[in-house]
Amino acid sequence: MRQGTATQEPVTMYAKLEECVLARDQLGTSEIYYDLVRAERPLSELLRETVRIHAPYTHMPYHQRIDHGYVRFVNNDHCLLSARASLRLPEFLPSQWRYLPMAQTLWYLPTGLDPWNQLLGNMPGHYGRRTYNPEAHDTIPRPEVHWEDQEPLYLEGPFEERMNHWLTLVERGQVIESYRVFLGLMEEEAHQPQLLSQLMFAGLIDVQDRIFLNRSYTTGHKAYRARATIELGRAVGWDQAHDIVYAGVPDIAVGPRWHSAYEMACQVAWTRLAQEDEQPASSLDPSPKGAVEARFLDNHELLTKTEADALVHALTCEHEPAYIEAITSLLLAGKDTRQIIDTLQVAAARILLHVGEPANFSMPQHGYEYTNNLRWFFDNFDHPHRLKLLYVAGSFVNQCAHWVKNSPGNGEADTRIPKGSMALSQHEVLGRLDTAMMELKPAESVAWTRAYLTGGYDPKPLIQTLALGAVKQGNDPHNQEIGLCLVEDYLHSTAHDRDQLLLACAQHTAGHAKYGDSLEAYRRFAEAFDL
Repeated sequence: MRQGTATQEPVTMYAKLEECVLARDQLGTSEIYYDLVRAERPLSELLRETVRIHAPYTHMPYHQRIDHGYVRFVNNDHCLLSARASLRLPEFLPSQWRYLPMAQTLWYLPTGLDPWNQLLGNMPGHYGRRTYNPEAHDTIPRPEVHWEDQEPLYLEGPFEERMNHWLTLVERGQVIESYRVFLGLMEEEAHQPQLLSQLMFAGLIDVQDRIFLNRSYTTGHKAYRARATIELGRAVGWDQAHDIVYAGVPDIAVGPRWHSAYEMACQVAWTRLAQEDEQPASSLDPSPKGAVEARFLDNHELLTKTEADALVHALTCEHEPAYIEAITSLLLAGKDTRQIIDTLQVAAARILLHVGEPANFSMPQHGYEYTNNLRWFFDNFDHPHRLKLLYVAGSFVNQCAHWVKNSPGNGEADTRIPKGSMALSQHEVLGRLDTAMMELKPAESVAWTRAYLTGGYDPKPLIQTLALGAVKQGNDPHNQEIGLCLVEDYLHSTAHDRDQLLLACAQHTAGHAKYGDSLEAYRRFAEAFDL
């Protein structure tokens, strides 16, 4: 991996890296990164410095605009999310490629600054490719800082009351005050796990209640940003993580905020899952003071295949309230919440397998990503209201299913095992899969994945091939993010049909929309290190 020689001190190299990023110089940014790799700088340091550089410039003042009377979505930053993928993907890759995910993050970074102004045509970059005219600018404009960094604000009272006050500030859209309160709360180390759980919860409850014929939605991004903040902060150490907190936390309060799906979940819990004497007699009854559904967190009964198939059908083929009734019935029957999540993931993966046109992956890929983050939340935190999120996930997946059904160009392709595949070796099948993904042939990619699974081989080489296939594709961090979600969930899943996740991974990598020369960063990295 030390092909070439690093000759500069790290401090100087990071200063030059920042200059190149702000100059939107992708080639210069990559060359400095290669030198940092040759200098054997640790990944945690690379991530910390990368986030420090972009943190001021990847916030939005609002995630929606009204342009000449038309509601328009303002995209979410993906620099922080790409950094999280760079942290986790190396464990799935051959050792010589473990720095490729970070190479993709830094290749994208100069194009990801200030999406708000990119969309207005004021900045170059990923979101400005249709609006920015370089001939109208003598120099490349500097990205705007929409939310300045802040000092902590310290409150008095019990920690839980102060933490819930922070969530109220988030709901009200008080960006600066909520960020300052969070910084003050974060200094109380004994309460950090509880606060981080609340941070993730605040993201997970913020999900739109409709997708079809909409142009504005969260697609779960507040949760993805919160998780990236937590994982990156843990990786570098919270004493070194202020820039990561600055990059991640203010956006949780940036509007618009959609809590209606979570409100539905609260009503289901209160009217369907609560003990009879706890259920409301009137809409004027005061809200419960705790999680009335908490006893179901102790469920341990496994789902039968028939029950799992029925839930998938309700999620993917029926309209609301079918999935609500299905999830409620499973909980009342003592079924394990973790197995319900795994089944939600199977449903989300099957929706991905029905996507046809590249642009049509946009909603279902985020629906899957939400289920991945929900699984991670259950694995890492014991938030008292986490069970309600099963219904929010169900709503999201169900929305995606009907979005795919009612958008042109979709439908399940012919992905039967290729003829003659059983005569090929394990290595040859993986080679065909890699080629199909590189050539952006989704049906073939799924078919070769199916052939490998049918062959009964060790899944580890397949997972490695799928992960590397996702990492090779650049110019859009979704390539890495979604691929990572699917392979890591496969390893944790208890679902009867968990193979659907690997099929969906191949489908997404080959089929999702690509921008420019999506293999350029991969080729440059391979050349730099003689791979």
